[in-house]
Amino acid sequence: MTAVTQWLRRVLVTGVLAGAVHQLIVRWPEVSGTLLALPLPSVLVSFLLVLAAVLLGPFMWQTVLRDLGTASRTRDASMIFLVGQLGKYVPGSVWSFLVQMELAKAAGITRVRALTASVVATGIGIVASLLSGFLALPVLLVEHREYLWLFVLLPAGLVLLHPRPLTWLVSRGLRLLRRPPLPHPLTPGAIARTLGLGLATFVLLGLHLWLLADALGSPGMRGLMLCTGAMALAMTAGLLAFFLPSGIGAREVVLVAALASVLPAGTAIALAVVSRVMFTVADLASAGVATLLARPRRRDDAAHPVAAT
Repeated sequence: MTAVTQWLRRVLVTGVLAGAVHQLIVRWPEVSGTLLALPLPSVLVSFLLVLAAVLLGPFMWQTVLRDLGTASRTRDASMIFLVGQLGKYVPGSVWSFLVQMELAKAAGITRVRALTASVVATGIGIVASLLSGFLALPVLLVEHREYLWLFVLLPAGLVLLHPRPLTWLVSRGLRLLRRPPLPHPLTPGAIARTLGLGLATFVLLGLHLWLLADALGSPGMRGLMLCTGAMALAMTAGLLAFFLPSGIGAREVVLVAALASVLPAGTAIALAVVSRVMFTVADLASAGVATLLARPRRRDDAAHPVAAT
């Protein structure tokens, strides 16, 4: 059974990687022309900002996992989260969680604890994205009221930032899975740190998009606020469109609608595609490096395993 599980894990991770690479290859012709028109320094710094935002994800997951009572090395957490995140390139809402659960199990963390950390971190991330999305509200109120429905989730999300209802909801979910409830309530400090990391993520992503837009004529501070809010809402739209690989299409629709208020429509479309490619490259690169960095620790892990709780 162990050999079968390991084989299925390899097949699953290979399929996820293949899906991510495919998305990168098929979009390259659409992007090359716009890239040539963009200043190289803006492109490089913009990509580094995406990479930095992606690398904050493992710290959000690790913060929640630690608050649940399970220790995890940063190298292991990075590998589990970043490789697992490639599951979003396969249509469906569960692949990222499944890959993260299997990788966590191999690192000595129970599947249920890994899933709980992933769900809680994702939920807090959604709240952070909606809070950041308020920066795009002036444009939405004037030109795109159809996207205001994204904020419907915010009131419930704000309530769940309180440890008591969040702990109750998580424990209720664990009971449905026939698992014991949380041994102790989630702490305000961990929730606040996770939310802060989420907000920092969207600031970095807003700067990433603004650098590209500003190089092509987007106005300064107004454009920065718009890009931050639009990027945050676009990420939420992509997450909710779970039936699409990595929310492809849903994210771009929101970005183009927002950018078209300050840039020509064709330019807005091109920047949305460029942003998508940068995300894909950053996802692949960070997952690959995290996997390589985690390998040298495997023998040490066998001798000194992390306690799975």
